[in-house]
Amino acid sequence: MAPNLRVFSWKGYVSLLVCLSVVMESVLTVTHYSVPEEMDEGSVVANLATDLGIDVRSLNKRKMRVDVVGNKKYLDINKETGELFILEGMDREFLCPLKTTTSCFIKLEATIENPIRMFNIEVEITDINDNAPHFRRGTMQLDISESSPVGERFSLNNAADPDVGTNSVKDYHLSASEHFSIEIQTGRDGSKFADLILKKPLDREQRAVHTLTLTAVDGGVPTRTGTASIIVRVLDVNDNAPSFDKDTYVVDVMENSPIGSLVIKLNATDLDEGSNADVVYSYSLYTSERTQNVFQLNPENGEIRVKEMINYEDLQLYEMEVIASDKGLSSLSGQCKVKIQVTDMNDNHPEISIKSFQSPVKENVATDTVIAVVSVSDKDSGENGIVDLHIPDNMPFKLRKSSDNYYELVVSEALDREKVPEYDITFTVTDRGSPPLSDNETMTLELLDVNDNVPQFPKSFYTIRVMENNAPGALLESLSAFDPDLHENQYLVYVIIEKEIANTSMSMLFSINPEDGKLHALKTFDYEIEKEFLFHIEARDSGSPPLSSNVSVHIIIVDQNDNTPVIVSPWRAHGSVVEEKIPRSTDKGSLVAKVIALDTDSVHNSRITYQFLQVTDATLFSLDQYNGEIRTMRMFSYRDPRHQRLVIVAKDNGEPALSATVTIKLSTEETAVKAYSDMTEVPLEYDIFSDLNLYLVIGLGSVSFLLLITILVTIVLKCQKAKPSKAAPPSRNSVISERNSTIADSTLVSNDAYWYSLFLAETRKGKLVVRQPVPKGSRYIVSSIPRGTGLTDTSDSAASTLQV
Repeated sequence: MAPNLRVFSWKGYVSLLVCLSVVMESVLTVTHYSVPEEMDEGSVVANLATDLGIDVRSLNKRKMRVDVVGNKKYLDINKETGELFILEGMDREFLCPLKTTTSCFIKLEATIENPIRMFNIEVEITDINDNAPHFRRGTMQLDISESSPVGERFSLNNAADPDVGTNSVKDYHLSASEHFSIEIQTGRDGSKFADLILKKPLDREQRAVHTLTLTAVDGGVPTRTGTASIIVRVLDVNDNAPSFDKDTYVVDVMENSPIGSLVIKLNATDLDEGSNADVVYSYSLYTSERTQNVFQLNPENGEIRVKEMINYEDLQLYEMEVIASDKGLSSLSGQCKVKIQVTDMNDNHPEISIKSFQSPVKENVATDTVIAVVSVSDKDSGENGIVDLHIPDNMPFKLRKSSDNYYELVVSEALDREKVPEYDITFTVTDRGSPPLSDNETMTLELLDVNDNVPQFPKSFYTIRVMENNAPGALLESLSAFDPDLHENQYLVYVIIEKEIANTSMSMLFSINPEDGKLHALKTFDYEIEKEFLFHIEARDSGSPPLSSNVSVHIIIVDQNDNTPVIVSPWRAHGSVVEEKIPRSTDKGSLVAKVIALDTDSVHNSRITYQFLQVTDATLFSLDQYNGEIRTMRMFSYRDPRHQRLVIVAKDNGEPALSATVTIKLSTEETAVKAYSDMTEVPLEYDIFSDLNLYLVIGLGSVSFLLLITILVTIVLKCQKAKPSKAAPPSRNSVISERNSTIADSTLVSNDAYWYSLFLAETRKGKLVVRQPVPKGSRYIVSSIPRGTGLTDTSDSAASTLQV
């Protein structure tokens, strides 16, 4: 057993050596590839199967794989095509961060089985210019003394570029500057850096800070750059002496100025900074001791203040020399002269004296009239003794200089007492001292009134509405006017300007209180007779000469419902009952009668409405409430009573409403119907008067006058009427029609227009309308004309006339 085991082991050892020798032989072969960094994922590097001489179709069967030695797997093989492709993007600067060498490799091992073979593959990652140069600090600050010599060198931070070779930093550029330039240096490792060279002297007082831009440029294509800011702060040296704004200062100071009051504040400036710019003030040896005793100099801020009382009479001018020194190591100084002039103090007030003053004056005083004379004076001298006199600007007066220190107050504009009744005039005198002194005096100027304003009414036109039937003496309106004048110029008297209407004077209709303007009515007005009045009222003052104005007054009489409606149709000879006859064969909707009423009130109050007050059978008749027509609602039946009693009320539209009533007694009768062979319509021949034109009389006439007119009209109608018809008996103030006849309409028009009364007529079959015009006027005539049922003859009934 043991020997066999040893033999087996030896045989396996030999097989292992053969395999190792084959593998070692295959590993000795190294395949090199070169690819640029940052290639896209999936990009093909090469066909590895073709380069290694391996059949592409056997890759899957032989389980070919690629392993990365010591790195992340960035590449892989496509077993279908044998292509080596980019599995993940590669950054050369990340894979090979050290720049000791320009080469960067990724080592791969490709392995296949059956038989086992291994291949070494090196992929070189070449650099591309994908990184711009950059400075470790974006801002470099340098402190350089303004005394630094030209050519002095200052080191700057160099720029770094992760790229290698020509893609690394190759050059530096400096922004334009008249004081600085750069010099490029190369290190042992080939890196580039720059030094800042001063090529022109610096002056901090001209420019304290210099801002430069340093740009690093690499050698790639295209080139990339990086920038950094260089801030050069110029350090100060004490090279400037303090200086004053002026070489000599001249200042005025008032005598008796308070101790400690500021005279002047000197200000010396040093262009240096820090302790080199701190300034100290002092008197020079040329300043007198007396001057130093009167004025104190503050060494820190340069203020000169009063130390002792200053007297103008002792000395009018002080001179001093002040030195300003800085605190630098090598102290520098500047100086100036100060002259202080003492000004005399204005310690006397000006005086004013009123020599004459005229008050009161009339408001219509002429312009340039002298009102007052004033004198002024001041005991001071120079400017302090010169005085000016003035009055307020918003007054209608002015000052006129007459002689030295004398002024006249004159009127400059027209005066109006109604606007300003008096003026408080303040005279103010002021000297020209510093500060100026003044004095004033006030005088009151009173204005006397003159009659220069006409009375004024609040309105230019008055419209007054008066209800008719007013009580005599009733107050209509208070027409008071206003006069801004005073006393007798303000007292007003009111009168009515006379005007006659229909031979009647306005003063007979109206009266006005002459003192307070209250307008009264002297009579009772009737709207039906008088509707309006137009006249004028005058208001006159008591001045000399008197002034007056007038206003128009329009009196409108307002109607009251004081007239009761009068029923004019149907006409009633006696009492209030009217008897009418109608055939029992009357059709439904036939006109039985028409009630007409008149009202002499205004349009609103005279609007008449009609309604039944009593009716025997409410289902038999209808009454139109607006035109008063009474019509049948149905045909008569044998159960209906032979006699019907209708009581109609005519009511106006006033408040309260007035009314009148009329009673119509209707009797029904049987009528014989005559047959005709032909249906020809034969009209009745009426000879109706057409020229009866009577004007209504104002007021109700006497009974005798009415009777006379009635008799005359009756005679005329009898003379003109034709023969009555014999076919049927006559019927007064009514129309009896056959069953097929039609009853005509009757209409009443308003009071102020022509109106027509359509009287009823009848034919056996048709209709006949007779129109009688009545002339325009305030009264009306209503006539009742005889009618009949015959074919050619008219009724024998006498015509009757009612005058309203």
